[in-house]
Amino acid sequence: MPPKTAYHDALGDYFAEHAGISPYNAYTDRPAMLDLAGDVAGAKVLDVGCGAGHYAAELLARGAEVVGVDGSATLLEHARVRAGERTTLVLHDLEEPLDFADNASFDGVVCALVLHHLTHRARLLGELRRVLRPGGWLVVSTTHPAADWRHFGGSYYADDWVELPLNGSSLSIRFQRMPLETFLGELLVAGFVLERLIEPRPVAELREIDEAAYDRLHQRPCFLAVRLVRP
Repeated sequence: MPPKTAYHDALGDYFAEHAGISPYNAYTDRPAMLDLAGDVAGAKVLDVGCGAGHYAAELLARGAEVVGVDGSATLLEHARVRAGERTTLVLHDLEEPLDFADNASFDGVVCALVLHHLTHRARLLGELRRVLRPGGWLVVSTTHPAADWRHFGGSYYADDWVELPLNGSSLSIRFQRMPLETFLGELLVAGFVLERLIEPRPVAELREIDEAAYDRLHQRPCFLAVRLVRP
């Protein structure tokens, strides 16, 4: 990922800490995406933008063989601690072809909250189609277009790059807004077939921890997630 959008150094450390407890990551995005992935026992899964290894650890626990790739050395250090020796971790710029992976070498791909950080999304999606076997699945999540519109204002159809400050820090993340037609359109043009689309709500456990966040995320969409297959 480009230096301005990859989670390097302090930003990587912040994400590694907060992704494990955040209402957004831990209780909304991750449970929804793992549900979309379904039964992964015995599957070889590519975790694209694997971050601090939260997904990799969950996928391993469910019986998958996992290869994680990320552009941040900081996050991969956290992933090594969290996911252990059984996960293969690759430091790689996701703006570039996935030259470490053979054709049709994976049964599934997880791409959680990554695409909106990338400039060359079409290239990455083409690479994901290449490395998936026929019939393989791809699960993708992104920020919800309505949430971005509500937060940043302007046109719903805006495709500008924005900075989102992170609470309790001087840090921010940079990503590109996109309407629903762009998000889905790029996936379909890349040759994938849509199976499911969901607007994730938090799991019930969050109510016991942060009732205000639970209620808020049940009233206002935050993420969008899809499951697709490679024909």
